[in-house]
Amino acid sequence: MNLIIEIIGWVGSVLIVGAFGLNSLGKIASTSIEYQLANIFGGLCFVINTIHHSAYPSAFVNVVWVFIALFAIFRKK
Repeated sequence: MNLIIEIIGWVGSVLIVGAFGLNSLGKIASTSIEYQLANIFGGLCFVINTIHHSAYPSAFVNVVWVFIALFAIFRKK
């Protein structure tokens, strides 16, 4: 189970840092659905990983991260 939790954490890292990198390089816009979905799923992966490790302040930050991305998606509509 620990290996699965670690893989989930790494997937979250790749999604969030990848989205940030692509945005910084001008490949995707911060307002794009792809960017926001990467932040949502990456944040959820981090929430799972940080709760497993009892890192509650980090879990809180990532819950907020997910809500911001959700707000950004629904605000566009």
